[in-house]
Amino acid sequence: MKKYQDLAVLLLRIATAVNFLSAVAIRLGFWGPEHGNWQDFLVYTGKVNSFAPAAMIPFLAVTATALEIIFALLLLIGYKTRFVALSAALLTLIFALSMTYSFGPLSALTYSVWVDCTSALLLATMPYYRWSMDAAQAKTIK
Repeated sequence: MKKYQDLAVLLLRIATAVNFLSAVAIRLGFWGPEHGNWQDFLVYTGKVNSFAPAAMIPFLAVTATALEIIFALLLLIGYKTRFVALSAALLTLIFALSMTYSFGPLSALTYSVWVDCTSALLLATMPYYRWSMDAAQAKTIK
């Protein structure tokens, strides 16, 4: 099974990145207006973060979006993969806990946020990231 690990790690990096980019694409209207837009996302962010002051919602929305874009791009190229994967796991854990607090457990389960969190955490535990900038840098350092 070891022979499939490098491919599995690559696919896990890509899948985790694409999940983040798809969510961003929805809120920016790239999948079409029938799927969502920034205003819808601001409203949803306010509902997910029902415990946060209303004035903080735009900041939370922009921060989440920026982090999702940054994490996705870094995962795609495989740069600082372990750190980025741990950071992505923490971000999705925050999403899952916020959704669970505000809506109950079904919402985070329906949107597979716990799966996203777990996949990012699993990615962080991998010993090596073949086909990544991390691997290329390790070769030039040796």
